Amino acid sequence: MKPLWRLNKYLYKYKGLLLLGIVFTVISNVFVIIPAQLVRLAIDYVVESFSILKPLELGGMGEEARNIFLQFVFIFGVLILVMALLRGFFLFLIRQTIIIMSRRIEYDMKNEIFEHYQALPLSFYRKNSTGDLMARITEDVSRVRMYLGPAIMYGLNLLILFPLVISYMISVNPELTFYSLLPLPVLSLSIYFVNNLINERSEKIQRSLSGLSTFVQEAFSGIRVIKAFVREEDTARDFAKASEDYKVKSIRLTKVNALFFPIIMALVGISTIITVYVGGMQVIGGQIGYGVIAEFILYVNMLTWPVTSLGWVTSIVQRAAASQTRINEFLDQKNDILSTDNIEREISGEIHVENLSFVYPDSGIRALDQVSFEIKAGQTLGIIGTTGSGKSTIANLLMRMYDPSSGTIKIDGETIERYNLSSLRKQIGYVPQDVFLFSDSIGNNIAFGLDYPDQEKIEKAAMDADVYQNIIDFPKGFETMLGERGITLSGGQKQRVSIARAIAKEPKILILDDCLSAVDTKTENVILNALKKIMKDRTSVIISHRVSSAKLANHIIVLDDGKIVEQGNHDTLMAEKGVYAELYEKQTQAGESVEE
Repeated sequence: MKPLWRLNKYLYKYKGLLLLGIVFTVISNVFVIIPAQLVRLAIDYVVESFSILKPLELGGMGEEARNIFLQFVFIFGVLILVMALLRGFFLFLIRQTIIIMSRRIEYDMKNEIFEHYQALPLSFYRKNSTGDLMARITEDVSRVRMYLGPAIMYGLNLLILFPLVISYMISVNPELTFYSLLPLPVLSLSIYFVNNLINERSEKIQRSLSGLSTFVQEAFSGIRVIKAFVREEDTARDFAKASEDYKVKSIRLTKVNALFFPIIMALVGISTIITVYVGGMQVIGGQIGYGVIAEFILYVNMLTWPVTSLGWVTSIVQRAAASQTRINEFLDQKNDILSTDNIEREISGEIHVENLSFVYPDSGIRALDQVSFEIKAGQTLGIIGTTGSGKSTIANLLMRMYDPSSGTIKIDGETIERYNLSSLRKQIGYVPQDVFLFSDSIGNNIAFGLDYPDQEKIEKAAMDADVYQNIIDFPKGFETMLGERGITLSGGQKQRVSIARAIAKEPKILILDDCLSAVDTKTENVILNALKKIMKDRTSVIISHRVSSAKLANHIIVLDDGKIVEQGNHDTLMAEKGVYAELYEKQTQAGESVEE
């Protein structure tokens, strides 16, 4: 139960609903006991009535007496019906309080977890899979809700109904109480073991279904590759194999489920037989009336579901505790990227990097080693290097997605750690290498970084990124809805919409992380010419493996294995005839050969 203690703050928050639920449970159970007593009284009344009816009939008063007896039986029937209706009404109120409380807590939990996820650093997402993150905010929270709703509701019912019913049964007949309740502990233990089997097999089915869903998703996502390599039959065969595994596990669960109700009915039947037998012996002995047997049979049936639910509730609590443990693991993760002074001010964009080194904490790879450079406000820095040279790491450190292992980054003379994180990032426009567009309209994607959509800014950004004409050629223009990850657009269009999104918020610093890799040379030149206007009087960092992209920069650094091997402007680096000049010649020749 220890992992579930964290939920007490929610129970305290909604204590009003919980207390009302407890009150309604008590009242509901009172209306459960009263009908059983009425049944006993009614049966005893009928038995006694028949014993005096014959003498009255002989005296000529039989018809009148029968009518009076029937009126009393009718009154008993009406009272029992009223009690049942009142019980049903209060059961409705119990669900309206406790189940609604659990739904509200579920809502609060999901919001808390999602907000916590948003606050965690990029390193957290490198260590954990998206599927696992989603499972904890959906499936695990749902299991915890089952504890907060049905488990608490049935648990309260058990705690209130048991003392009420058993204490009353003992007051009526202790011996009959003992014999009638004898099979119930066996019932509870049986249900507990069956439930554990059901849960264990349900878990296996869930994992099998998850694997099946992943397989289908990959098959449909990669359908072009499957068709191109003529692997349809193999894929269908693999699917059939995964489907067979799911079928076998589902049948095994069905076999266990088949035990559930027979066990309940058998043990309830045994309890009823014992009650009738022992009660019958006591009736013959003159110790009790017929009505007591009927009353005790009703009590046994009343207690059957709470006892049955005991095993089920225990199982729910176990699963909720396991799920809450998983949720707590992520909630206990702390964001180590915090501001020291929370400086919030408009920056001019001067960047000074000194002896910057960085080792990825999860993999231990040294991405940067003693890197130093400086960019004046309004100037452009080009960062050139091959794949794995540490280019994108510099972008992540400038955005403060990570903190450096050693060295300092200063913006406008202040270390980056002193700035308020949100304020700093709002003033930086970032175009990532892997373009991600949301399943929304093109206009809303471009306006993503704005506090509120401004059509004029959206259109200007689209023009600057040379994507305006493409957008207005669509039938719905800026209202065109993009598919998943922007699948509606071509690679070049997605890249330019991503650039438009970065510049729409008019950032002081613009970081282009190899963002022209998906476009051809001609389109690249068009975008670069457009970027000349965008980058004017704005500090820009162009990261690329293409030398042509870096030609716009005032200063260029060449990275290799995390170290600066060359730096200078385009002309001085060409004159040095080093790594930069070699890359330029190779790429120029490759471009010419493609054009030929």
